[in-house]
Amino acid sequence: MKFLRNFLASFLALVIFSVLGVLVFVGVIAVMSAEETVKVSSKSILHLNLDRPISEVEFENPFGEVGIVASSPSSIGLVQLKEVIAHAKSNENIEGILLESPRLMAGKATVEEIRMALEDFKSSGKFVVAYGEYYTEGAYYLASVADEIYMHPEGDLEFNGLSANVTFLKGLFDKLNIEPQIFRVGQFKSAVEPLMRTDMSEENRLQLTSMLNSINNHSIANVAKSRGLSEADVKQMSEEMLARQPEDAVKYGLLDSLTYYDGVISFLKKKVGKDEDKDLSLVKYEKYKKNVGSFKSSDNEVAVIVASGEITSGEGDMNTIGSDSFVKEIRKARKDDGIKAIVLRINSPGGSFVASDIMWREIKLTSEVKPVIASMSDVAASGGYYMSMACDTIVAQPNTITGSIGIFGVIFNFKDFLNDKLGVTNEEVNTGKFSGMLTVTRPLTEEEKAIVQEDINNGYETFVTKAAQGRGMTVDNIKSVASGRVWTGEQAKNNGLVDILGDFDDAVKIAANAAGVQDDYKVRYYPKQRSIFEEFFKELEGDTKAEAIKAELGELYPYFEMLKKTENLKGVQARLPYELNLN
Repeated sequence: MKFLRNFLASFLALVIFSVLGVLVFVGVIAVMSAEETVKVSSKSILHLNLDRPISEVEFENPFGEVGIVASSPSSIGLVQLKEVIAHAKSNENIEGILLESPRLMAGKATVEEIRMALEDFKSSGKFVVAYGEYYTEGAYYLASVADEIYMHPEGDLEFNGLSANVTFLKGLFDKLNIEPQIFRVGQFKSAVEPLMRTDMSEENRLQLTSMLNSINNHSIANVAKSRGLSEADVKQMSEEMLARQPEDAVKYGLLDSLTYYDGVISFLKKKVGKDEDKDLSLVKYEKYKKNVGSFKSSDNEVAVIVASGEITSGEGDMNTIGSDSFVKEIRKARKDDGIKAIVLRINSPGGSFVASDIMWREIKLTSEVKPVIASMSDVAASGGYYMSMACDTIVAQPNTITGSIGIFGVIFNFKDFLNDKLGVTNEEVNTGKFSGMLTVTRPLTEEEKAIVQEDINNGYETFVTKAAQGRGMTVDNIKSVASGRVWTGEQAKNNGLVDILGDFDDAVKIAANAAGVQDDYKVRYYPKQRSIFEEFFKELEGDTKAEAIKAELGELYPYFEMLKKTENLKGVQARLPYELNLN
């Protein structure tokens, strides 16, 4: 007993020492990083190296900077990035911007927001120069806004249009003798297709083709405008992949020149009038953002409530929208007299139908008291659209993915899997005819299936009825563009599902104008971010497990993740048709 007591005491001391060590270590990092504003000398260039994920609001993880694997990775906040670009526009010591996006990790609408901010920067007469060792489709679209685009001589440019890939799991379930019992409304509600098919339905192929063409045509039009080319020529370059070699990209006008990084530096020195033997003053984003004071003094506040991730019941976390947490935030904003208007910044593929409806109710109550404007980011579909339709005005980017007005439900039947694969059998004893209805150990009876389908049908009618009320349309008109179909922001506006095509700043201005405070207001973001310590200790165990699984599965890990996500398909779902990755 004495040995055990001493061992436990020593172990506890070690744990406490380790935790305190981490706290001190992070405290030192925090002190070191809390530098004063950076002095910007004349003829300086702002260096934007977008080598981290772009999130709605910035998250800094000092652990990641020193190689400790835990918690969420640091990101570049879209809000902070746009503020930096706007500040640099008015800074007389900043001559221009050097843009690099080697691993651009951002959705189409987010890229559009950054591109618009760079366009605004150029309107001051300042320049933007882009350089890359390679350009993905999205990275090139962003770079195309630049006055000059350079690439490494042995680099690679991807300019061959968009594609979407859908992975189907039915074959896997067949091999395992697992039966997904599927209930849905709408011919386009294809979220469950990967569970019930081995190929794409014609309806799904139609909506995907239409959506991809809409996004691609928008990109081609803007690339053509920025590069001084005809849309027809740029479209041909994309469709036939004419820029297969770096020299081809220069020949067709997609790039200005091929050069090494030192060549770009020499070019920039000439551009700002620096001698070749003098150092070029490049101010990194991470440094320059310390100069940007985002707080504006005013008694009138426009609250921005960020709703990013899948929709779930309960509190949620950093990567999900929990209905309980969201309701608390918007309720506080509604009751706060200092908050004159609210902007919901929505980036969500949807999720739980009930959680979506809970949030819809709170948004609706709030919109009766003060203006509530929806600002759609990359995705605001299904449950994400459900939230938007309670707002006074919906603002989306042309390439936002939205719509998907429809719901579905899945109940898995594991009977044959348990019996044949594991040798496990089950028996039921019930007090009523439908007591054991929601079971996974046997198939549902036809009567039970009818009950579930009726529930799904009623939910769909609720969805389209509330959408019709919010949009000032008839239920029949909503149904003609619903059925689970996914639209781009541009298509959604043409169909009456979106009011205005614009960016986040447009949504904030609309909110301020609606509240009558357009000449005197400040912007604040909610919910307040958890501290790095909360994130670290919350996610340490989960991240360690994930890393171990990744190491074991290698390239198969994405398929494991997809299979794991089927666990979330519990209850009635208002969710985007699939995890959509545009390449």
